[in-house]
Amino acid sequence: MSRTYLFALTDGGGTVAPELGVARRLVARGHRVTVLAEDSMAPAVAATGAAFQRWRHGLNRPDHLPEHAPYPEWELRSPTALVRQMIAHLVVGPAAGYARDVTDAIRADRPDLVLTSFFAFGAMVAAEAAQTPFDVLMPNIYPLPAPGLPPFGPGLRLARGPLGRLRDRVFGVMSQRLWDGAALPGLNDVRSAHGLRPVGHHQDQVHRARRQLVLTSAEFDFPAVLPPSVRYVGPALDGPVWASGRGRSRPVTRLVLVSMSTTFQDQAACLRRVVDALATLPVRALVTTGPVIDPASIAAPPTVTVVPAAPHAAVLRDAALVITHGGHGTLVKAFAAGVPVVILPHGRDQADNAARVVHHGAGTSIARTAAPAKVADAVRRVLADPVYRLAAGRLGAALRHDADSGLLLAAIDGPDTAGTGSRAGDTRRTARP
Repeated sequence: MSRTYLFALTDGGGTVAPELGVARRLVARGHRVTVLAEDSMAPAVAATGAAFQRWRHGLNRPDHLPEHAPYPEWELRSPTALVRQMIAHLVVGPAAGYARDVTDAIRADRPDLVLTSFFAFGAMVAAEAAQTPFDVLMPNIYPLPAPGLPPFGPGLRLARGPLGRLRDRVFGVMSQRLWDGAALPGLNDVRSAHGLRPVGHHQDQVHRARRQLVLTSAEFDFPAVLPPSVRYVGPALDGPVWASGRGRSRPVTRLVLVSMSTTFQDQAACLRRVVDALATLPVRALVTTGPVIDPASIAAPPTVTVVPAAPHAAVLRDAALVITHGGHGTLVKAFAAGVPVVILPHGRDQADNAARVVHHGAGTSIARTAAPAKVADAVRRVLADPVYRLAAGRLGAALRHDADSGLLLAAIDGPDTAGTGSRAGDTRRTARP
């Protein structure tokens, strides 16, 4: 039976391909799909076959250039200031506009289900007020407070012993106060304007979703006690539209793929240090700069090729290592190909992703400011030790299994799946049987 789905998406760079991968899969099933999104996402939406509607009142960027960023995150050194600015400009600031546009879209199309990006809190409010079921897409690790999970943001590793649990409690209280203090007043104002009662914590808005769909494998994340609406549904391994159709690397031994952020995170200097490190090693490398860094600005030796983009799925078939900022999309594609990583986290969820990679032994993490000699040392270490590749292969097997399992579409488009899914529900997750 054909259904009508409304997506309310924000342009998070690496989140675009997996979130639109969900839309593409629903279109392929014959459903009617409309995507409310930023103008920067219009070509990618068109490639899914879904109908595109631009945000008229919500945040709407034409592209990823730094001059169109909602705030200069790369200039902020204080973690507290960074979180406050992110909430102000990405979560609360556009919430009323998102709610207005989604309310209009629901009245026009009467969708069976609304699917929102994690930062589109206003879209969740509008769906709740219209009594339309909504799911929240999380194309990364689970980001909300939950027993067993280290607080999200600082890249904390899994707690060990009483001191580790005390650390998590202290950081958890600080994080809750920061988020609630910055987000709750504006969020509750939008809820009130739509006839809804206030929430006590920012995460309560997300918990009102029918389902929280975590687009990764539980094996990649840390174990935790999660709400019953959470589903680990496996990654959507779709590549970005701008990186398709660019050919394939030549088969070579010890190929290193370097891939930093899709969006601007002031990553050019880091890329230059990585290239300088690779110039000292007996490897060949392919550097993809993405849509916001000019390849000509990265001077490279003959052993290093610098291009705007390349189809990572093809390149990874020849790769021995990936050097990355630690975005979830790049990591899961690397592991799906059985390739270990060296991570230089730049911000956002990247330090938390790095903590999980190190925990699983599938790579190592160093500072984004690391000197070329330290980058080269990390590359040598991961290339020389087969344990990293074995661990990457184990993660990759779980990711490929879940990506092909049908959990994603079953959670969205199938009959009620309460109590099913990859270690979902309100019990502590354990190893896969």
